[in-house]
Amino acid sequence: MLDQATIAVIKSTIPLLESAGPALTEHFYQRMFRDNPELKDVFNLAHQRSGGQPLALFNAVAAYARNIDNLGALAGAVERIAHKHTGFLIQPAQYHIVGSHLLATLKELGGEAVTEEILTAWGKAYGVLANIFIGRESEIYQEKAEQPGGWQGGRPFVITHKQAESDTITSFVLTPVDGLPVLDFQPGQYLSLKLAHPDLSYQEIRQYSLSDAPNGRSYRISVKRESRGQVSNLLHDKLQQGDRLEVMPPAGDFVLTARPDQAVVLISAGVGQTPMLSMLNQLLAMGHGADIRWLHACEQGALHGFKQDIHTKSRQHERLLSRVWYRVPTEQDQQGEDYDFTGTMVLAQVQDLLPVDAHYYCCGPLPFMASIKQQLLALGVSGERLHYEVFGPHQDL
Repeated sequence: MLDQATIAVIKSTIPLLESAGPALTEHFYQRMFRDNPELKDVFNLAHQRSGGQPLALFNAVAAYARNIDNLGALAGAVERIAHKHTGFLIQPAQYHIVGSHLLATLKELGGEAVTEEILTAWGKAYGVLANIFIGRESEIYQEKAEQPGGWQGGRPFVITHKQAESDTITSFVLTPVDGLPVLDFQPGQYLSLKLAHPDLSYQEIRQYSLSDAPNGRSYRISVKRESRGQVSNLLHDKLQQGDRLEVMPPAGDFVLTARPDQAVVLISAGVGQTPMLSMLNQLLAMGHGADIRWLHACEQGALHGFKQDIHTKSRQHERLLSRVWYRVPTEQDQQGEDYDFTGTMVLAQVQDLLPVDAHYYCCGPLPFMASIKQQLLALGVSGERLHYEVFGPHQDL
């Protein structure tokens, strides 16, 4: 625990942090990768170039400072980040490296304003936070290893099936090389893949949502090709059935929590439908006793993944209703029956299908989810019933 004097010093630095902004964490990452280039094998460098990771870290540091006297308020963020860290195989020794660069960054950017008292206080505060993460991550590693079909670290898997779902989304079924069972997961969670390939400058770890219900034998992920995504393009173009890669155990705190008697609304845009598919397939497999709504938005038919699968399931299950929006349908799309509405998703168009006491699960681009959240609140849905997943560095809606 931190003493009151340390807490007071940390709070006094909030204006300094806010004035520095994300430049603080950009400098931190530049410094760390310069002095510890081995960490480039751990961090997603695409998120560094986009600015997403520095921004996410800055928001986390600022939130820690603001809540330094009420760490319970950060419990949700700690759980989410701890799961992400286990997917990257973060180890206790790496916290020492990060801490040393964080303190050095404060000194280098803050100049004379950052006194020894401030550095000492932040050293203590960082140590407390690091120990919280180290403890929780140790528990997650152990939990995954001890469960049936579980393991710790990387495990060799082979691609046993590869299937295009749309012009930009491809599914991969991954089966363990040893042929033994695999750990069950909670629908909504993701897998971390470790890839080393001549096309990649560094070893890369990527996290992809599981897109089917657990079966104890294999996992399915569905990956969108990103125009500048080295790894997604590698998966789409180079890796084929029979190729091997390392997989870390399923992780993530965005999970299906609704009871069998509670209505569920699954809302997605683009490749955000992948965790929704896992949830949907689990709900149907378990014979969910309440209504299920599937709401999906995409650009046009060529980019609409799993449309036949959803059509089939809607015919087979009377409690499942699907509605789809195409933002810019083509002439060919207009001749078919694969979508219901044109433009962006407007929930007022399907308000009669949306009970306010349902649980709502949402995944897609950040602006899409922010819009959905505001629409649901306007329709009278409480924030406690809205659950969402952000691909990549987490941001609040």
